[in-house]
Amino acid sequence: MAHLEVHALGKRFGRFVALEGVDLAVERGEFVVLLGPSGCGKTTLLRLIAGLERQDQGRIVHAGRDVSALPPAARDYGIVFQSYALFPNLDVAANVGYGLGTGRAARAAVQARVAEMLQLVGLPGIEHKYPAQLSGGQQQRVALARALATRPDLLLLDEPLSALDAIERVRLRGEIRALQQRLGVTTLMVTHDQEEALAMADRVVVMRAGRLQQIGTPEQIYRQPHNAFVADFIGRSNLVEATADDDGRLLFAGSTLRSDALLQPGQRYRFSVRPEDIRLLDTLDTAENSFWSRVQHCEFLGPVSLVTLEPEGAPPLVAQFSANYLGARTLAPGATLRIAIPAERLLPMPEAA
Repeated sequence: MAHLEVHALGKRFGRFVALEGVDLAVERGEFVVLLGPSGCGKTTLLRLIAGLERQDQGRIVHAGRDVSALPPAARDYGIVFQSYALFPNLDVAANVGYGLGTGRAARAAVQARVAEMLQLVGLPGIEHKYPAQLSGGQQQRVALARALATRPDLLLLDEPLSALDAIERVRLRGEIRALQQRLGVTTLMVTHDQEEALAMADRVVVMRAGRLQQIGTPEQIYRQPHNAFVADFIGRSNLVEATADDDGRLLFAGSTLRSDALLQPGQRYRFSVRPEDIRLLDTLDTAENSFWSRVQHCEFLGPVSLVTLEPEGAPPLVAQFSANYLGARTLAPGATLRIAIPAERLLPMPEAA
């Protein structure tokens, strides 16, 4: 039995279907990220698990106990909200200690636990400061310390980094992941940031319109997307459409391409191609799966450049070339290039075109 199980969960708000038939199993100590666009149901799922909303159908089982009908206070979890939800009129010590024991006998233990948690999140000695005196990153660390102070069996994170600037977000995501691994606490996090999900998760749950699209490791989600939505939502992706000839090869951009997939002659297929998998060849190179393409636009991003290409008789493709890969080569708009897509990087999509 998994540590957290969700069975056939459903939730409606009026006529709007927020979740439908959601099944999910999270193992003990696992870091699972719910990922998807706004309105896909990821936050609703987290709130149902927390007991902050009540499901219309289905069950939630945590550590072998059915918690489907329990109020939030009876469920063993800590939660960090997107807005941090710190009490502005309480100092850091009171915020972190909120929910711990009260009374004179418990005071020393609470103070010790607060100091321990602040040390754990890298903020020792700030017990007497107030939230308004802290940066966004510090407030988030305090919120995390408060969520962990009661030693919860489950940690729920609702877009915890979205309010931070880019540099602080990258720094704190690494700290949260390291802390989770150190404590071994089972964690479920909501985000719409694909890079964040890939960097932090043991497994990623991709959601769309209240349904689960794919569950897998970051590598599986990125390299083996189950459908065009996942391929396009996780990182960048090109959708290549082509018809197989009598030899099972694809007719594309005036050339024939081989795919590792077994193709039926005359059938039209859709493939996902990652920008970094497109190769730039010498003009005289006639390697397998190569064809001519014209440069439409080149976007310089420092370590990499995104190049929009126009293959003959086909929709544009976006390629990603590193600065080291390009060397001193300049890709000016209008230039004609010889490019190739390796057969193993043509990933067939399940849906028919």
